[in-house]
Amino acid sequence: MPGPFVYPAAFAARALNEPGRLSARIFSHGTLEVRWYAPHGVDPQTPHTRDEAYVIASGEGHFRCEGVLTPCRTGDLVFAPAKAEHRFEGFSEDFATWVIFYGAEGGEAA
Repeated sequence: MPGPFVYPAAFAARALNEPGRLSARIFSHGTLEVRWYAPHGVDPQTPHTRDEAYVIASGEGHFRCEGVLTPCRTGDLVFAPAKAEHRFEGFSEDFATWVIFYGAEGGEAA
C-alpha cells in the first residue's frame, strides 16, 4: 500500500467535503473509511448504515446516542453503532473530529 501513512489534522481540516456529504474523505482501505467532520452550529447527522467511531480532534461538546447525552472533548473516543440515532450537541466553535467508518453494512455483531 503506497503512502502517505500519516494524515495530519491540519491537512484534514483543509479538505473539502464531498458533494452531498457533511464530511471530507481523507483515507480508505478495505472497509475502513476515515473522514474529517467539523460541524458549525448544528449537527444534522442521520443514522448511518455502518458502525462508526469518532476521535475528537479539537474542541468539546456533547454526544447524543440513542437518547443518552454524554460530554466529550479533545482526545476522546466516541462510538455509534450502525443505525443508531446520534449527533453532537452544544459543541464549541473549534469542534472537529475524525470519523472512522468500518465493517459491513448493518454493523458488526457484538
